[in-house]
Amino acid sequence: MSDTNQGTYRILVVEDEESLAEGIAENLQLEGYETEIAPDGLHAMERIRAGTWDLILLDVMLPGMDGYTICQTARSEGIEIPVLFLTAKGSTGDRIRGLEAGGDDYLSKPFALKELLLRVAAILRRKSWYLKPEDAAGATLSFGGNTIDFKTYQGKAWDGSEQHLTHKEALILKCLADRTGQIVSREEILEQVWGYEIFPSTRTIDNFIVRLRKRFEREPEAPRHFHTQRGVGYRFTCAPADDAPRT
Repeated sequence: MSDTNQGTYRILVVEDEESLAEGIAENLQLEGYETEIAPDGLHAMERIRAGTWDLILLDVMLPGMDGYTICQTARSEGIEIPVLFLTAKGSTGDRIRGLEAGGDDYLSKPFALKELLLRVAAILRRKSWYLKPEDAAGATLSFGGNTIDFKTYQGKAWDGSEQHLTHKEALILKCLADRTGQIVSREEILEQVWGYEIFPSTRTIDNFIVRLRKRFEREPEAPRHFHTQRGVGYRFTCAPADDAPRT
């Protein structure tokens, strides 16, 4: 895993347009990042499985295997490297599909170089925040008989079942756990976990909270850890009192 010095970050550029790929890679190198180019989907999947990457810049329209399938395949194999989609398919539906495939951000072509570099820096900052051991939640989190390892995305629920969190589930849980007992607004979660203007709907966050309850609450319909503050956001309680509100 790379440290927080951006010069050590390794970025895989998956793009079949040679001149664009080389231009992106060159400019990332000027910023101090290490880069490699994969020109098609099959080669990209091979490099993703074989390499240690801090970020993948992933085109959607690729020969061999499209970007959505690459991202979904990687996530299904437990590969949680951040993914920034780069594509000419910029409709709201396409963006939502990219996020649902497990992407972390989405940039439509043509794009300004400065915006690309800002997006890259923002994603890597989120990664550094997530992995910082001094954060309140630390590397592991225990609550209500549940245990979560934020580095491996692995957990064990109160009933003994093994749980593997998705990238977004882990980020949302970390965001809430870092502020245990405090109300965290939906907007704060969107900014921390997604960033920029490509936010999903707040209903998407509600769905993530429901999934976390099903995994880690003894009574999902009467939660003791994942509370909803109606109209505002959410509050995580690590060790609630018997009379803690169940909303």
